[in-house]
Amino acid sequence: MAAQVMEKRAVRVFHRVLTILAALLALATATPAQEFSGLARIDPEASRITDAGRRGVFIDLQFSQGVPYRLFTLDGPPRLVLDFQEVDWSGLDADRLVQTDRVLRAQFGAYVPGWSRMVVELAGPMAVKEAELGVDEVTAAAHLALRLAPVPQAEFTAAAGPPYDPRWDLPEPAEVGPGLRDDPDGPLLVMLDPGHGGIDPGAEEGNLREKDLMLTLARELREVLLRSGGFEVAMTRDDDRFVSLERRVSLAHQAGADVFVSLHADALSEGLAHGATVYVLAKDASDTASALLAERHDRANLLAGADLTTADDRVTDIMLDLARQETHPRSEALAKALISGMTNVGGPMNRRPNRSAAFSVLKAADTPSVLIEVGFLSSPRDLKNLEDPAWRARIVKGIRNGLQNWRKSDLARRPLVRQ
Repeated sequence: MAAQVMEKRAVRVFHRVLTILAALLALATATPAQEFSGLARIDPEASRITDAGRRGVFIDLQFSQGVPYRLFTLDGPPRLVLDFQEVDWSGLDADRLVQTDRVLRAQFGAYVPGWSRMVVELAGPMAVKEAELGVDEVTAAAHLALRLAPVPQAEFTAAAGPPYDPRWDLPEPAEVGPGLRDDPDGPLLVMLDPGHGGIDPGAEEGNLREKDLMLTLARELREVLLRSGGFEVAMTRDDDRFVSLERRVSLAHQAGADVFVSLHADALSEGLAHGATVYVLAKDASDTASALLAERHDRANLLAGADLTTADDRVTDIMLDLARQETHPRSEALAKALISGMTNVGGPMNRRPNRSAAFSVLKAADTPSVLIEVGFLSSPRDLKNLEDPAWRARIVKGIRNGLQNWRKSDLARRPLVRQ
């Protein structure tokens, strides 16, 4: 009798193994989009965000396999952040995913190496009431099911905030100083900052995205600078990943950058802005267009799930202001040199190319920093230029020439600064 029981168990185990092998074989022999991979893939057709009436909102995400995840909420605006290790979002359409007006929109993409992120912007404060990740024992497919329910604003605000994770900490804070190297004959270390990335595409026009155009331009500029000699180059990102605004500044500090150059190509629905513009930091924007751009850049960071929270006391504020008294004139001189360099290669430049705005990436107290709006995707002429390799080559040389000329004049003024 015992032998018969053992035999039946063995048969059941054997059939189960055959079932699993058949499922794995089906995955391995499927179309290229379904090739076996260590990366969890989203199933666009089986994933949705729907209205659950009085119960709130359902979020159903179907994956090719189980994936470690975490979730939390952020305020201003209210949103749910889902982090995964990690997910291929290919085929997922944000408009089809969101099927309720209780969710304004969803963004998803790469976040930091090894992690992916989805940000769900909520129409009002809601808390996660149920969360479960189920994994099919046979196919290994996974289903993440969440239920969000409305809560009072005070309760939502009290619970909002990212959990502490040492893997995602900012770099160690650098000492704030005058930003002048002891070796004036050494190379100029330029930190290039391609705007946006990962789940934050920036401005979009058709199938063109600001994050892709600026990464291409930054790589081409890096190549020209390194080949010219006299430069070292670091980049805040060298692929399609999200980098928070405050981390971009911290990376410049960590690298010991001499200058920080952020590259953008935004879009403005108000008016017909076109041509290149160079920005330096200002407490108040120099005009309405600058204020709108600064708001767009900082809001993009909020939507990506990274809050800029500062708690500087008065002493810290005074120290930062003193550092900026020396840095700000150098930033203004850098902006003028870059404008001159780009103008001399044919631009085209905006009719008011020298502006100021409260961009967060320009707030380094000890590093001359500028933000270049190379053009506007909302301008047909600028869009055509940004797609043209020959035009990009000219504008890159103009930026290089501006950096070289600024370096010479900055070194000439150094004795005055040290006094």
